[in-house]
Amino acid sequence: MSTELLINATPYEIRIALVEHGNLVEFYLEQPCEKGLVGNIYRGRVVRVLPGMQAAFVDIGLERTGFLYVDDVHISTDQFEKRMAKCDRGGNGAGTGCCGGSETPDSLSHRTPGLNIDDLLTEGQSIMVQICKEPMGTKGARLTCHITLPCRNLVFMPMTDHIGISRKIEDEEVRQQLRQDIETLRPAGTGFIVRTVAENVTNEDLEADMEFLLHTWDEVQDVAAKAPVPSLVYEDLDITLRVVRDIFSPDVDRVVVDDEKTFGRVLRFVETFAPRLKGRVHLSESNMPIFDAYGIEMDVNRALDKKIWLRCGGYIIIETTEALTVVDVNTGRYVGKSGLEETIFKTNMEAVKEIAYQLRMRNIGGIIIIDFIDMEEEAHRDEVFAALKEAAKKDKSRVNILKVSEFGLVQMTRKRNREDLAHMMCEPCLYCHGEGMLKSSRTICYDIFRKVEREAPKMADVNVTLRVHPKVAAMMLKEEASTIDYLQNATNKQITIKPVKDLHLEKFEMIWGAELA
Repeated sequence: MSTELLINATPYEIRIALVEHGNLVEFYLEQPCEKGLVGNIYRGRVVRVLPGMQAAFVDIGLERTGFLYVDDVHISTDQFEKRMAKCDRGGNGAGTGCCGGSETPDSLSHRTPGLNIDDLLTEGQSIMVQICKEPMGTKGARLTCHITLPCRNLVFMPMTDHIGISRKIEDEEVRQQLRQDIETLRPAGTGFIVRTVAENVTNEDLEADMEFLLHTWDEVQDVAAKAPVPSLVYEDLDITLRVVRDIFSPDVDRVVVDDEKTFGRVLRFVETFAPRLKGRVHLSESNMPIFDAYGIEMDVNRALDKKIWLRCGGYIIIETTEALTVVDVNTGRYVGKSGLEETIFKTNMEAVKEIAYQLRMRNIGGIIIIDFIDMEEEAHRDEVFAALKEAAKKDKSRVNILKVSEFGLVQMTRKRNREDLAHMMCEPCLYCHGEGMLKSSRTICYDIFRKVEREAPKMADVNVTLRVHPKVAAMMLKEEASTIDYLQNATNKQITIKPVKDLHLEKFEMIWGAELA
């Protein structure tokens, strides 16, 4: 079976699926009205410096200010000299400045973690930043001053003197050759990371990428020098070309696009940056929607389910909170054949593959807690842990997994750079506002009864009308009818129940006076 990249492009939404052996393993979604922001470069203004958090908030022209942590701040030599001129109050040079004379231009442009944010930034200061994490929920974008510009084979780091090689290139001879090639080609003081797809490229390919990136950086600097604050100075590729750049490698057999205009853009991009792969780019010939033709539309819809059934009859539950994601494994309908421990072990082993698959497909990141079914045999626990680590190797995001704890839990983290599918495709319930729970009808009844008792002594009117949801009204008129009689006698008021179908289940209105028509 092949590995294919499917691109479903419409004017209102772009959907991209990576399919391995007929299974959906990664899914990307972007709506032109809500384009992704990671990789964009801005000129921003520091609006708040928070020494207590060692961070600053930067206005970059978006709805919410971005968050810049101290370790992500970069100060150039020119900025250092300007700061020193402001700090020098007595004409005695750096020794009397607010930096205490301990910093030199060289040391300040290569700061070590732990130095204070208020030594680096001041409110109102102009600064160039790049978004490294999308805004998520109520949080603004995560920013960095350490700019990176990615291309097909290389990632350019203009602020860093460093050469990095992708860890997935394992051949030590290849790594050394690539390092030598980059060292020969790069300008002094700049940094480059060689991407995984560059393992077998020629020196000419690397040089072409490097020239393109250096030219792009020159353009970014020219635009930034003239741009107002705050403003966008560089916009990364849209999701279609970004995914093709980052994922389309010799390991991908075909790219299939269902829109002729998008197909042309993808083909031109591949001809420029990966000409050897242009024969693998195809325009869909099917009359059916491409996701239906490849049978993955159902997989996309399943990516939002909380309960996922396993082939053996067990199932996993995925619950996501703001801080972490919890995965619970259950035997479900699976009863096994030989014994309880073997049943539990087989369920956990099948769950491992499904959990790794679901985390990757749904792009779930942050802290993840997995509650496997308790196993008595230590050998089984070790085998489940090893299987989880092996299954996570296919994940492009950085994953860290700890061994099974004494409580039978596995703790892991997965790097998160963008919203997960649930946040991208769903919104909080209008009723429960994302809580996932509503008060029961009986609890709401008793809340209303208590309010009637509190308000009745203050009201001269004899009649009170309770406008409530029909479900609450039904309980009041049937199961709680005796309580209504008690309230009428205790308060000397006449209570009328009026169902209102458009009212929120937990909301009610109490109207004193004559009953409304």
